[in-house]
Amino acid sequence: MWLDKIIDPLHQPQIINDSKTPSGRVHVGSLRGVLIHDAILRGLLAKGTQATFLYGIDDYDPMDGMPAEAPEEMRRYMGLPLCQVPAPSGSTASDMAEHYISEFLAIFQELHVQAQVYRMRDIYRSGRFNTAIDTILRQAALVRQIYLEVSGAQRPADWHPFQVICQQCGKIGTTVVTAYDGQEVAYHCRPHLVKWAQGCDYRGKTSPFDGAGKLPWKLEWAAKWHTFGITIEGAGKDHCTKGGSRDIATAVLQKLFGKQAPLNVPYEFFLVSGAKMSSSKGIGSAAREMADFLPPEILRYLMIGSDPKKAVNFNTGLPYMLKLFNEYDRLLQQRRAGTADAQTAQLLALAATTAEASDYQPVNFQLISTLVQLPHIDLQQEVERQAPADWSEKDRQHLARRTQAARYWLDHFADPEDTFTIQSQLPESAHALTTTQRAFLHQLAAALVELEENADGEQIQAVIFATARLTPIPQAEAFQALYQVLLGKDRGPKAGNLIPFLERAFVVQRCRVLTFDHDQLLGEKNQ
Repeated sequence: MWLDKIIDPLHQPQIINDSKTPSGRVHVGSLRGVLIHDAILRGLLAKGTQATFLYGIDDYDPMDGMPAEAPEEMRRYMGLPLCQVPAPSGSTASDMAEHYISEFLAIFQELHVQAQVYRMRDIYRSGRFNTAIDTILRQAALVRQIYLEVSGAQRPADWHPFQVICQQCGKIGTTVVTAYDGQEVAYHCRPHLVKWAQGCDYRGKTSPFDGAGKLPWKLEWAAKWHTFGITIEGAGKDHCTKGGSRDIATAVLQKLFGKQAPLNVPYEFFLVSGAKMSSSKGIGSAAREMADFLPPEILRYLMIGSDPKKAVNFNTGLPYMLKLFNEYDRLLQQRRAGTADAQTAQLLALAATTAEASDYQPVNFQLISTLVQLPHIDLQQEVERQAPADWSEKDRQHLARRTQAARYWLDHFADPEDTFTIQSQLPESAHALTTTQRAFLHQLAAALVELEENADGEQIQAVIFATARLTPIPQAEAFQALYQVLLGKDRGPKAGNLIPFLERAFVVQRCRVLTFDHDQLLGEKNQ
């Protein structure tokens, strides 16, 4: 597995870091970095290597974009530190940053992510970055040279790498520092420095320490590595491009602090139907929504089950959902059968919230998504009626969580063709079925009458295929006929997951209700 390549050479104590700017509802893609780093932590601890996982909240960053759901009046706070922006109306949080990040951090507990959380407002205000700030400001000329050599970015000769919180308007995104005398910085709050906020044109001097401002992101990254002693930190591929933010942070760490950069674990984007997600633009599913939807072990598996260098292109269509659940179920079944290899065992351990949570008997997601649409069925009772003898309370709990996932999927994501209702009367659309389709249904009714009453879904599925071959009729047209008379649709759930839970007499009667002419049948076959 990809994890072994990372942790096998590591034997000394490790400090892992990751961070997030809470500029809006955190999208599910941000969980990929969290869970990759958490997997590294788990892997190191499992092999006996001391390790700590730090997670930073970059709440001293300026508000440089409007959250998708924010009202227009929030625009007046653009440029202020996120922790100084009021929380949305009705929120109990102290500020906007805390409002958005608290929702995300709650998911950490549900997924059993063992991270020590810190907030950048506290780091700056406590003075922990004072030494790094002083070092960087004193060597501003070297920093300008690094920007030029690494990324080709030309900075003015008086540019100093620091952002002051303006003493007049309180904005941090509109200030430029032009001098540093070892104690204070001179700065200008420029009216038109950025397009997303307007400065107040104030000029002044202030100490850069104890929370008076912050370092630009790329230098803040280097300051974190230096101050916290970070040894491992991955990043999305957009930060890892040649001449990008990680290259600049690495060069600053080496040339100003004389240290080597942490081990990088670059990872690809988490896409939803091919689109990269954005918190501020509201593109993609929020992490909270995805955690409400998927059981914890399935969500963890989704994020860490493939090499970080491969993009995860997630979508909520039924084929993808079935593939995701079925892949995980195969791993569980291999372990129960005693055929799981070491890699499968490791993956299950990393996906599970706890060791006990990774050992249960899964119920097929497609079956559950079918049964929840049958109001006359007691889903738990029906599943347990067919369950193995060693069915346990833990299995029952996981069934309940998957049932919740199926209901959530139907309510929020399912396409209309993936939902159905058993029709109490023959649907009008069924009258358009061909003579051959009608004949197939009559043949199927006869076969179902002969089939034992307690036949399971696989047996019924086999009977449908056999009847289609005998009629003869293309399989797609055979299933279309069955779905039309039962559901009034051309598509439906797996028939073997549906018919066993309907009254056999009802299904037989519905298959026989449409008559057909034998001469017309012969005519269709000869065409």
